[in-house]
Amino acid sequence: MRLHVGCAMWTLKAWQGRILPHPLPTNERLRHYAGWCDAVEGNTTFYATPTRETVATWADQTGPGFRFVLKLPRTVTHDHRLTDADEPLRAFLHAIEPLGPRAHALWIQLPGSFAPADVPTLARFLRRLPTTHRYAVEVRHPAFFDDPRAVRLLEGVLTDADAEWIPFDTTAFFRSPPTSDAERNAWTKKPRMPLRTHALTERPIVRYLGRDDTVRTVEGWQHWIDVVAGWLREGRSPTVFVHTPDNADAPVLARRFHDEVRARVPGLAPLPEPIPVEPSPVEPSPVEPLTLF
Repeated sequence: MRLHVGCAMWTLKAWQGRILPHPLPTNERLRHYAGWCDAVEGNTTFYATPTRETVATWADQTGPGFRFVLKLPRTVTHDHRLTDADEPLRAFLHAIEPLGPRAHALWIQLPGSFAPADVPTLARFLRRLPTTHRYAVEVRHPAFFDDPRAVRLLEGVLTDADAEWIPFDTTAFFRSPPTSDAERNAWTKKPRMPLRTHALTERPIVRYLGRDDTVRTVEGWQHWIDVVAGWLREGRSPTVFVHTPDNADAPVLARRFHDEVRARVPGLAPLPEPIPVEPSPVEPSPVEPLTLF
């Protein structure tokens, strides 16, 4: 019985010297992040497919139980809309091979214009994917949340492919107006997604967006504590990603989420202990030269 938790990235300037040591070589940052969380969203793969050598360093820095949820390239999902995209998809699958089982799921994030009428395209795409990976789909068209027929249609296609539906819960974020620059920026960019808590597979994946105020973030995830605890009791193995607009405390919040679920499910395995962060050395103040008058 495992609950994996993580963030949208494994390094952030706001974490330096507090959550991650500073300075820290690029090829050590993921290793230190993996002491805090045991999963991470692979958002960067949406914009560019990494080299196979780069991916091999990711594997070297993480244990076999670490989970990557890697986003398919936008050339596949947005530019080609899941058709005639064999070459970029093949290159992506080749590049991520060094991760082995760490590649927990390949994340198919579809644009808001991808509507119920496009579901047959998704079905064909899923049927052609190699069975060596698990797949998870995130949709943003309102009909998939408002129209029961569209919900049934998508759930049927995903169930046939043993693929998960990833909810992006932004309800807590949009509950009240923004109060910081980061929140105001996110207010114009994040989708207003309805709440969905139904899992289709044994390995559900949740993306949760809170606020920069920790109290409001924790208040907003309480229903997920209940849902995730229930999934664990059913024998499922969920992964939850905690976001905030500035993400400054995201690893700490992810661990807190895990702790709150573990209080409900005592048999849940604990997270690893973070690698201690040594205080940054203090530079000595320069000595002013003595001036004689």
